[in-house]
Amino acid sequence: MIADRTAATTLVASIALFSYHGASVPGLHGVDVTAGPGTLTAVLGGSGSGKSTLGRLLGAWLLGGRDGTLAGSLQLEVAGQPVSDRPLSFTGAPDDPRIDPGAWARHVGYVPQDAASMLSAVRGTVEEELAFTLENRGVPREQMRRTVVDIARRTGLEGLLQRDPATLSGGELRRLAVGCAVVDDPGILVLDEPLESLDQAGIRTVVQLVHAELARGAAVVVLSQHADLLTRAAERWLILKEGNVTAEGPPARVLEGGALAESGVVISSPESEAAGPAAVPLAVAEAAAGSTPALELANVAFGFGAGKTPSKDGLLLQDSLLLQGVDLQVLPGEVVAVTGPNGAGKSTLLRLLNGLHRPLRGDIRVAGESIAGVPTGLVARRLGLLFQHPHDQLFERTALREVLFGLDRIFGAGAPERAASALAAVGLEDSESTHPHELPASGQRLLALATVLAREPSVLALDEPTVALDAHGLARLTAAVSAAAGRGAAVVMVTHDFAFAQAHAHRLLRLDGGRLRPC
Repeated sequence: MIADRTAATTLVASIALFSYHGASVPGLHGVDVTAGPGTLTAVLGGSGSGKSTLGRLLGAWLLGGRDGTLAGSLQLEVAGQPVSDRPLSFTGAPDDPRIDPGAWARHVGYVPQDAASMLSAVRGTVEEELAFTLENRGVPREQMRRTVVDIARRTGLEGLLQRDPATLSGGELRRLAVGCAVVDDPGILVLDEPLESLDQAGIRTVVQLVHAELARGAAVVVLSQHADLLTRAAERWLILKEGNVTAEGPPARVLEGGALAESGVVISSPESEAAGPAAVPLAVAEAAAGSTPALELANVAFGFGAGKTPSKDGLLLQDSLLLQGVDLQVLPGEVVAVTGPNGAGKSTLLRLLNGLHRPLRGDIRVAGESIAGVPTGLVARRLGLLFQHPHDQLFERTALREVLFGLDRIFGAGAPERAASALAAVGLEDSESTHPHELPASGQRLLALATVLAREPSVLALDEPTVALDAHGLARLTAAVSAAAGRGAAVVMVTHDFAFAQAHAHRLLRLDGGRLRPC
């Protein structure tokens, strides 16, 4: 590993005010955070509470002057000495010193909510991405190699070192981002939603890594909208709502008050996760029994690059297939949840459903009709796909224009009313004129969902629909899924949120080893 720089590293932030340029209200107001050696601090809050803004400030991804108005101070000390020869405090005056992001990053490892945005995007393999920071610091090659191997082991990426980061699943990508943050042994680690999109093995891996960082003396700040396994281990909670601190203190004391629930934080526990199915009425699926399946997959096989080099007898090589002989029938009004480990092919499965990928063999039928040879645009009229990463399907200038795009071709003069109704269904009726990329991560996911709901497809394919949603957003998602199933749509959702799947699906399936099986 790199020479340890964690000794007595302390971060003290006192944010009197931070306001984005052009914003009518401050993003943060009166927020104080102290992270000392070996301590775990959790900053909790719902969507739009200011958590990610605070994380960007702590990681020096947001700077006063350039990004907004900032009053207060950020102080980083290693062994009692500041990391620069000038105090890193400011009041907004022109002559105040500013943070040097490069010097700051030597001591503060930051993983944003959008894990992909932390990667260099100029390296072709996971191994090279992990080594990127070390290369820039001139670390000797042999030492660099040992460090990368060690970090890959600690993040569960040993078997992925030669993979292109662009081909990783959401969970694998998050573990890579965490690995890139810890590879240089920072004294401070700031993690925004570090457990999102992870399977159970990934969650255990990241939690163990965080505790190992604490044991070696690093200070860890976790920003999350979940009172989960990791945040419950914190010594101190800080609860944010609309940029203000509404409660703080030890978790047990904060849980006794009502600030946590009011903030929109999702309160999870082993007991709640084992509560079992509820929410969606099973009678919806039972009423559709005997009808033509809304969606059918028959012996579907797929693999990236598979079939380009066939075996001697012309058959596909089984070990080159990501999906092998997948069979599935979903009835109108039925909700099916698909779980499975990161990298199992769950997102690929959904992309097959609407023709973004085409099966190497087998058939996919929507409402009894094969989609083989049907243009993806036509398939999308009957099968609406919510991408795992919402920004992949958001491109318009306002939320309303986003939902309206192409809607008039389906509903004509009724398109505006349908668009407004879809925005209201996900709680974005007051954001019609907002640019999609100005919405928080949860707002972007709900907007992408609205673009799917507005078309009223016969099948909804939802990829990780709960990611980035607070308790209020989950309630809107639940209502939308229930309403779609109630009108007779089939719903297939891929998720690592097992508790949500248990509560809102008629059937739970697991994709692993290329096969789809009942849980």
